[in-house]
Amino acid sequence: MSSSQFDVVVVGGGHNGLVAAAYLARAGRRVRLLERLDHVGGAAVSAHAFDGVDARLSRYSYLVSLLPRRIIDDLGARIRLARRRYSSYSPDPGTGGSTGLLLGPQNTFDAIGAASDAAGFAEFYRRTGVLTKALWPTLLQPLETRSAVRRRVLAGGDDAATAWRDIVEQPIGQAITAAVRNDLVRGVVATDALIGTFASTDDPALLQNVCFLYHLIGGGTGDWDVPIGGMGAVTGALSAAASGFGAEISTGAEVFAITPDGEVHYREGGTERVVSGAVVLAGVTPTVLAGLLGEPAPAAAPGAQIKVNLMLRRLPRLRDTSVTPEQAFGGTFHINETLTQLETAYTTAAGGHVPDPLPCEIYCHSLTDPSILSPALRESGAQTLTVFGLHTPHSLSVGSDPDRARDRLTSAALESLNSVLAEPIQDVVMEDAAGRLCIEAKTTVDLDHTLGMTAGNIFHGGLSWPFAEDDEPLDTAARRWGVATAHPRILLCGSGARRGGAVSGIGGHNAAMALLEG
Repeated sequence: MSSSQFDVVVVGGGHNGLVAAAYLARAGRRVRLLERLDHVGGAAVSAHAFDGVDARLSRYSYLVSLLPRRIIDDLGARIRLARRRYSSYSPDPGTGGSTGLLLGPQNTFDAIGAASDAAGFAEFYRRTGVLTKALWPTLLQPLETRSAVRRRVLAGGDDAATAWRDIVEQPIGQAITAAVRNDLVRGVVATDALIGTFASTDDPALLQNVCFLYHLIGGGTGDWDVPIGGMGAVTGALSAAASGFGAEISTGAEVFAITPDGEVHYREGGTERVVSGAVVLAGVTPTVLAGLLGEPAPAAAPGAQIKVNLMLRRLPRLRDTSVTPEQAFGGTFHINETLTQLETAYTTAAGGHVPDPLPCEIYCHSLTDPSILSPALRESGAQTLTVFGLHTPHSLSVGSDPDRARDRLTSAALESLNSVLAEPIQDVVMEDAAGRLCIEAKTTVDLDHTLGMTAGNIFHGGLSWPFAEDDEPLDTAARRWGVATAHPRILLCGSGARRGGAVSGIGGHNAAMALLEG
């Protein structure tokens, strides 16, 4: 068993681990990164998901909002993002999808009988922007306390106190129902509080509020952009940056133990090896890290979603003839997501049953970025589609027959989509080289088994406020940057760090800053 010494050993080659490795190697540290899979990127990868179909799908994560421009510029990463032309389209389930709300260059509140909500909708997001614009710059700084952040927000003007109350102090459902009256408009607002988070909008624990804040805070505006070339292009750029600065990256290196003094034991090519670091950065979930340390697992928040990837011959026809498929699928396509449907789905899923209809959101990467398709596919009119189902907690996927559970959830997602289409989605799904429909589903069980995301939580655990509580100790660099563990030589650097979650690089950046400060 051989051993070698590094300044920093990074465990896990997800995008956060690559960001941390790049920053530290740029600062002159000797860095070794170990990734269990045969490729880096974690959930931020592209893949040819269907046999014989030349399309590079973002297999797991798919949009970018929280990745600060500063990280891209600091690392010289060649990452390009494109703004979608439309914000969203939401068919009205009350009319069977024959009418809907389109938000983008033009808004169609009147089409669903909600013209009176247009002003309240705009005012709600203007007021929310007071909070997000104040908080966004703090994510790449040491943690501020709740009181300090509140003072920062309140300096934004008269509406700031209302924004703070609505987002941080009371269930978000109250602010939503006060702002707009139409059930569909309320649901469009509420979905940002529930993506990947299993909660009611009225939950007093405010888990949904934290989720809402992270979905609206990116860039201070909440815009979610399409990565040109797919998520694999993001990973490729970060990996190239880390390697270019001198970080040593090893794939196919499965870490099976870590000691508090910095020894990392791993298997590579059938051989057990040991590498030592003055500091170990853990890009894995806190639960996985506890297992590697031989410690009891912390309480984990299970995930709550299903993602279905589709390859289409063309976009499907809509029941709503007032919008084109290109408009409807050009942003986020909301399906069966009125506030009433969202709350009913939560109650149903909490009772152990698959919601019917299942609230879903759809994203069409290829409309904004056709570069992920081969020239032949582009010319044929083919498109990719991602269907993201909400309120599907891990308990609905785990069990004695996860394949059957996956099929049941996939069917629920496609049935929900079909409820607002003029033709079944299956009629326009492409076939692969073997004649199989190009449909791929990823449940929380798949995320756990393939990516090591404990209980399929896409955030590596429950999200937390992007500030410290007033009585929280901030006496070390690791604590100030929100990356501390119980062991001084081991820091979190993934989505499980404070202010982690989504494709942001913030966990990796902040771990690197804590190490360099310390």
